[in-house]
Amino acid sequence: MRSFINGFWLTIILGLIGASGTVFGQGVCDAVPRQILVNLNVQSDLNAVAATFGLEPTPLEQVGMPPTYRMAFLPTNTQSPCALQTAMQGDARISRVEVNRILSSVENPGLPWTLGQSWAIGQSWAIGGSSKGYRRQWFPWTVRLPQAHQINRGIRVDNGQPVVVAVLDTGIDLNHPAFAGRLVPGYDFVGGDTDPSEEGFLRLNPAYGHGTHVAGIVALTAPDSKIMPIRVLDANGEGELWRVTAAIIWAANHGANVINISFGYNVEPELLKNLLDNCDDNPPPAGTQLFPELLANVVVISGAGNSGNGNLIFPAGNRIDAQLGVGASTKYEHLATFSTMSVGRSGDERIIRAVAPGEGIVSSLPGGRYGLWSGTSMAAPIASGIAALVKAEFPALTPHQIVEQVEDGVEWDCPSRPPRGEFKTARVDAFCAVTGTVCAPNPLACNQ
Repeated sequence: MRSFINGFWLTIILGLIGASGTVFGQGVCDAVPRQILVNLNVQSDLNAVAATFGLEPTPLEQVGMPPTYRMAFLPTNTQSPCALQTAMQGDARISRVEVNRILSSVENPGLPWTLGQSWAIGQSWAIGGSSKGYRRQWFPWTVRLPQAHQINRGIRVDNGQPVVVAVLDTGIDLNHPAFAGRLVPGYDFVGGDTDPSEEGFLRLNPAYGHGTHVAGIVALTAPDSKIMPIRVLDANGEGELWRVTAAIIWAANHGANVINISFGYNVEPELLKNLLDNCDDNPPPAGTQLFPELLANVVVISGAGNSGNGNLIFPAGNRIDAQLGVGASTKYEHLATFSTMSVGRSGDERIIRAVAPGEGIVSSLPGGRYGLWSGTSMAAPIASGIAALVKAEFPALTPHQIVEQVEDGVEWDCPSRPPRGEFKTARVDAFCAVTGTVCAPNPLACNQ
């Protein structure tokens, strides 16, 4: 039990983009080939802009209002998407341009900004563990799940229906015993079909099993809720920005109350930020792109990242009403060494407003197995499960009110220690969340 991974979190990246449009340390344009995402000041300029920059005049797709167009290159256009992005940024007709970034997991070599590692293969029951270890692990007692479950386990008090948590990830093992009777229909945005099963092989594909593990944590935290599996990442942990945007809209419109995102970007994608600003009952900030396609409000819980410092990962790095960014804590009430944590004392400086257990977490693996994994990917679904309990017990709360109730946990006021400096946050507590009470602070957190 003492041996487990230190610091795994499936972080997908948009890349560190320089003025030239290349990815630092890689020298390539890490984007979907021959595509670009464009917003215009005047929509009637679309054909003229397409002609100027060598694009097909008819968009592949569009989303939002004013719309973001996903545009394809003409066959004669040989530029990289990043080079074209740079060229288009100076055109007054264009209000925003982004590449449809290819997303890569932390297991890809040459990424010094993460402490992530792969599976704890061959260590004490890290692979092939039992359901007993899953049920009896340490984190439920730390966040007081047994006490919370005496009040609510994920069934809404107003209509007797289960709360639905969408897990956007690598898909899941649909036949795992942990999910028996627990699933609602999902979707595979990688394969474009209704079967969101994980694909790949354990040990061969570093990200394989990640979605199953994340979903198993939700199942343990909110046992009477339902899980909506959404596959947005392939077996290697790779996806794309447009796919993630489409998946969030699909999940919300098909009944999800909470969305778990255990991945992120190390630069801020404007399209995703604008979408999340539309997920709450409150109107988004003035000037924010609207999304009439989004028909329902939803809570979004995002993993903070595994940088081990204060460098923000997105979307967790966006302080948005309907979203909560979650770092990782240990059983000793320390911030996990791998966890990203923003520096700040209060108010808007507190970007990562909560932490949850994320070290040595036991959960489901494909093939009916169980195993340990560590990272903020594991912390986020604990917070998502608690959000589901809050939604069940207080169904009239809006997304931002649910976020506030989940983040109002055991307060930590941590002294200055490099590389993060001094910070203030709160470790989630399920009992305080479902009772709507304020937890007592832990003055010994970070010092024990």
